Amino acid sequence: MDLRIGHGFDVHRLEDGLKLTLGGIIVPHTKGCFAHSDGDVLIHAICDALLGAAAMRDIGFHFPDTSNEFKNIDSKILLKRTYELIKTKNYKIVNIDSTICLQRPKIQQYIPQMIQILSETLHEDSEKISIKATTTEKLGFVGNEEGISAHAVVLIQKTIK
Repeated sequence: MDLRIGHGFDVHRLEDGLKLTLGGIIVPHTKGCFAHSDGDVLIHAICDALLGAAAMRDIGFHFPDTSNEFKNIDSKILLKRTYELIKTKNYKIVNIDSTICLQRPKIQQYIPQMIQILSETLHEDSEKISIKATTTEKLGFVGNEEGISAHAVVLIQKTIK
């Protein structure tokens, strides 16, 4: 049985008046992520974790922020494409564990919807997906509400073909 673990991390600056997209949904807030795409740090971290586990480089390699093709793109599209990439190497998702780090807003109430969206996007059972949220106790750029970050760890398994 060929199992592989991947870790992903993403960070974006927060700015007034932009949309805050997390886990494929828009979370009401006065600030949003400044980014080339929609700035969904959670999905970007998951993409990096999946690509890393399959030894397929990173999200910036496959979807560069210098390309107009990916300007303002919905990150769910990037996640779908990432999963298609790892499936070309005959991998499937065993589980995803992730953490969103932000001071405000509190997002606990949105996590079930995020899990549902990710489950539908990946065509995987929602029980394979864990999303947690934490603050940084008002420390650093996250605590000062200057930015947001996310971590993801995935376990993938080679399928027999």
